[in-house]
Order: sequence, then structure tokens, then C-alpha cells
Amino acid sequence: MTQTKRYDVQALTRFVEQLFEKAGADAEVAQVVTQVLLEGELLGHRTHGLNLVSRYIGGMLSGQVKAQAQALEQVSDSGISSLFDGHYVLGPYCVSRALDCAAKGASAQGIGIAVVRRAAHIGCLAAYLKPYTDRGLVAMVYSSDPSVGLVCAHGGVDPVFTPNPIAAGIPTQGEPILLDVSMSTVTLGLVGQCRDAGSRLPHPVLMSNDGHLSDDPRDFFTTPQGSILPLGGQAFGHKGFALAILVEALTSALAGHGRKDAPDQWGASATAVVIDPRFFGGLQAFTDETSFLGRLIVASRPVDPERPVRLPGQAGLALRRQALTQGLSLSQPVLDDLDRLAEQLQLATRSQALSQ
Repeated sequence: MTQTKRYDVQALTRFVEQLFEKAGADAEVAQVVTQVLLEGELLGHRTHGLNLVSRYIGGMLSGQVKAQAQALEQVSDSGISSLFDGHYVLGPYCVSRALDCAAKGASAQGIGIAVVRRAAHIGCLAAYLKPYTDRGLVAMVYSSDPSVGLVCAHGGVDPVFTPNPIAAGIPTQGEPILLDVSMSTVTLGLVGQCRDAGSRLPHPVLMSNDGHLSDDPRDFFTTPQGSILPLGGQAFGHKGFALAILVEALTSALAGHGRKDAPDQWGASATAVVIDPRFFGGLQAFTDETSFLGRLIVASRPVDPERPVRLPGQAGLALRRQALTQGLSLSQPVLDDLDRLAEQLQLATRSQALSQ
């Protein structure tokens, strides 16, 4: 049996940072963006991990995406609430800055909120959370993209929203609870993967452009375009639909830039909220409760004895622990992309860089 090759996380971090810097990113931006993408990979979110390096650098080289820290504009700051205009700076840098700003407000007054408009793609939301839960803070991120319609309204046919994910990191006395869920039944990535594989989706989670439920991914990629159903599907999608509206209000509406502006370039609206439990019932009381609830959940009887009940993020954190001690395995397409970028940017090849 062929043994899976694993790469040292620190060496991989240095290599990806160098790729971004060679492509023109500030050292600070390269470091933050690499950290977020690598964290997504470590947590098992392979569709929002290092596979995005090629996309991000491609956007930089084409001039659509900026990678300079000074291009991120802080429009307002009350100490508790802030607004940033990303001007299409690499999204992980924008969201990380927003979270840091919100955390500063939370540490001073118990809660902080920062909103970003016009950030480039922001990656995996769960990847931002652990540094804050490690400090005993509750961190939440909401995201939408006002330039794109993928998800229909409940009872509707036409695509209106993006999947509008919500992520939250909840500290406990042990590992944090990390949740990252979309307000759509499935992600666009899964629809695309099934189309490319020539397979059907697990359930009829699409609405064809003529108003019929479908599990055929080809019914999404049509003209006019099909839609993904909101979370809850045809039966209970009014709940996901309502939550999608809430996310739109908490992101684009608060940012003052949304669908009414008809943006013609992909750009995230994102909101970061950080809460410090110390200003409320106390951190000890908070983690006593979250830990007690976690134990109740994992101790509950599973439907399938082979699949015990687990907490959100638990599987990803286990993968993260393994990768940090044994090295990180990467898919061949990601490895090929990294090698191609290294050659294009005249950097040492991936095999040379990671063997140092």
C-alpha cells in the first residue's frame, strides 16, 4: 500500500507565504492569508484551503485583487463598532483585521462588531475562529456576496442570494465548538463537484429554471441559471430563507454596499462579532455551561452505533491535531498548482522548498 506523503506545516507555511510575496503581496498580508488558508486545510475544509492559493494569486496577477495592507480602508471606528472598505484586498486579510478590531472592542466593553464591504474571497469561515476561542472569546462571522445570486427564495424559482454562511467559535474547558453552516441546502462547490464527476446530488436540492425540483447538477448550470434551495429544502426552506435575509441585513446592509449597488465584481460583505463572556456571567460560568452541554451531546445515544454523536468542529480539530504532529497531506491537484505557481513566479519548486 502506498503511504500518503505528508508535509511539515511550518515548511508549507513558509513556501505559501513566499508565493504570495513573489506575486506582490505585503509580507503582513501574505502571512495572514496563508495562515487562514492553511487553517482551512488543517480543519479538513479542502474546498476552501490551499486550493485557493492559485485562485488568489491569479486574481492578484490580473489586477482584480489587491494585496497591500494600506489598501484596506477603515471607514469608521467607535471603539465598539467599525466599518472597513476592502477595496478588493485579499479577503482573509480583511476579515482577520475586522475580527481583531471586534476583539479589541469586546476586551474593552464586552462586545465588538466590525463590518467589511468589498473584500475579495474570504475562504473558510471556521478557519478564523480558534485564535479567539483560545482567548476565551466567542467569535462569529457572517458573510454574503451582493454580486452573485445562487440560492432561490422559499417558494421562488430565480436565484437571489448566496449561501450566506454563519460561523461561530464557542470556547469550552477543552477544545472549542466550531460551527460553519450555510443558509443553503448544499454549497456551489458540491454542485460543481457532482457535475464534474457526472454524478447526481444526494437529494433533490436544486430548483431548475423552469421550477422543478432536481438532483441533477446540470439543472443548475443552465441559461437561465437554476437555483440551490435554501436550507431546509422544499419542505422547511422558509427557515433557511429567513436566516439568509438576516445574514444579508447583518452584512451588506450594515456595510452600506449591497445588491442595490449592482456590483460587477465578486466581493464579500462580511461581519465579525466578538463577545467576551467575562463581561456577562463570567468566563468560568460560560465554559462550565458549554462544556456540560457538550458532554450531554456526545453522551447521547447515536442512531448508528458505528457513528457516535459529535460536536460541530470536533472532526476537523482531530484532523488538525494529526496534521500538526504528522504533517499535512495534500491532493495532487493542489500540489500541481503550487508547483506551477512556483515555476511561474520563479521560486524554488515545492519539492525543493519543502525538503529544506
